[in-house]
Amino acid sequence: MRYYSLEKLINLYDGYRKVFKIDDAQLMLLQLDGQHYLIESNCPHRAWPLDTSDIRGENLVCPKHHYRFDLRSGELLHATEEPCRGLRCYEVVYRDNELGVMLGD
Repeated sequence: MRYYSLEKLINLYDGYRKVFKIDDAQLMLLQLDGQHYLIESNCPHRAWPLDTSDIRGENLVCPKHHYRFDLRSGELLHATEEPCRGLRCYEVVYRDNELGVMLGD
């Protein structure tokens, strides 16, 4: 596993949302109510980008087909077409004044 720095803590605020590409992984970092979430950046249903998704409480709603996922677990909560797997969620790693992710192997 290798550590990848994503963002300095000072740059984060509620409503923050940014997509990162690291090797084959496309991740989206969000901050809501002071909590940080790191998820895959495309919907597992049809790979639609989630960077413009709606957030309702701790649920993320895909802008294309309105699939709803739990941001904490990635669990699929509602499907409008055929079911799909949940969102991949990644553990946020805090180091000094930044946060990042461990990826690989």
